[in-house]
Amino acid sequence: MKPKIDIIGLGAGDLDQLSIGIYKKLQDTKKPVFIRTLDHPLVADLEKEGVTFKSFDAIYESHQQFGDVYVQIAAELSQSAKDDGEIIYAVPGHPMLAEQTVQLLLENDELDVSILGGQSFLDDLFRVLRIDPIDGFQFVDATSFNRNGLNYQQHLIFCQVYDSFIASEVKLSLLEDLPPEHPVTVVCAVGSEKESIETIPLVELDHYSKVSNLTSVYVPPVQEEQLNHQFFRLKEVISVLRGPNGCPWDKKQTHASLKKYLIEEAYELLEAIDLEDDEKIIEELGDVLLQVMLHSQIGEDAGFFTVDDVINTVTEKMIRRHPHVFGDVKAEDEDTVMKNWQAIKQEEKPETNTSVMQDIPLDSPALLLAEAIQKRAKKVGFDWDEVEGVWDKIAEELAEVKEAAIQGDHAEMEAELGDVLFAIVNLTSYYKVNPEIALTRTNQKFLRRFKYLENRVAESDRSFEEYKLEELDVWWEEAKEEE
Repeated sequence: MKPKIDIIGLGAGDLDQLSIGIYKKLQDTKKPVFIRTLDHPLVADLEKEGVTFKSFDAIYESHQQFGDVYVQIAAELSQSAKDDGEIIYAVPGHPMLAEQTVQLLLENDELDVSILGGQSFLDDLFRVLRIDPIDGFQFVDATSFNRNGLNYQQHLIFCQVYDSFIASEVKLSLLEDLPPEHPVTVVCAVGSEKESIETIPLVELDHYSKVSNLTSVYVPPVQEEQLNHQFFRLKEVISVLRGPNGCPWDKKQTHASLKKYLIEEAYELLEAIDLEDDEKIIEELGDVLLQVMLHSQIGEDAGFFTVDDVINTVTEKMIRRHPHVFGDVKAEDEDTVMKNWQAIKQEEKPETNTSVMQDIPLDSPALLLAEAIQKRAKKVGFDWDEVEGVWDKIAEELAEVKEAAIQGDHAEMEAELGDVLFAIVNLTSYYKVNPEIALTRTNQKFLRRFKYLENRVAESDRSFEEYKLEELDVWWEEAKEEE
């Protein structure tokens, strides 16, 4: 026969909340009565009537994490039940509401656990807050929650705000989404004679003096415009723009028509990164994200896919391709990570033909395409063993360009210059330089220096065309020195 534990709820307030059945059970029992904490409004009244408790308050002081406290309490209760055969365990409120020790006991197959009820504090909480949970209600354990799971469009209640430290954790999390002056309501000892309720600014939450183990914090529903930083709002906005009453330009876009904008936004982001301008990086990342959202909405409008499919696909891919983070594979350095990545990628997309060049995005900018082609060729060993071979190839191609120029053969010059560029891209791979980024930086550098020339010319009494190259070159060197 399994050891038995009867779990009873003491309600949220005074003795008059206790049912007659539970009251008599506590008075008449000869079994050991354990209680999670003596810090409850009706404990003193019950003790006056002869009920004795063994509490676990001392365990709270011996652990830094609440999770460890609850595990030890459940373990000691289990052992006591085995020693005595049958015990009673009393908890505040209702046993099935915010009681981790109860959940741990229910998961123990070696115990016979009975839940005997008790009034939860939620009824009185709804009463004092004057809210109807049918409008949408989220109940959160303040000692253990994930900010990303909070739904600010519903009534939001944090329970177990035991002390100022937990209140501070709640405040700091909420300040990520809400302004400091946002009102929150602190409810203490609801349902008892010491019941109190007060609305304060969020920023003052951890300075509130009445915080105790009977404290809850209520956050009323937030208007949508206050949540523009959250993903769901962006999705809603894009859906409206593409909807029946949306923007004519957005409604007529297709995957194909948006291609050029994605390229433009990507390059503007690269420029912001090169400028190390955080505000501009934020703006340009937003523009790139906008393109992702528009493509996703087009897919949803056509019934083919949604942004959720996009997110799910990349999330699963990242988990799958990082077994050294989410699994038990060991990878001590970047090279091992890349080898694992390529091996997993190969398993996901096995070759369907003999060409190593398949699936290369042919619409890529020419420099990026050249780089991708050469990487594929290098994988099968079609490349020089030493970088000297690349240098020799560049010299050979330059000589052929010069010969074509001497002969005045424009078509041949174009072909040979293409060979020079292709060989230079190969050189960049040996030195681990991205050719697209390298050329972009040079373009930007030239533009900055040329702007310096224009400014100097504008300050003079001559036009640009009146200056000799040697004169302009002096200012060019000045521009280089300033950089």
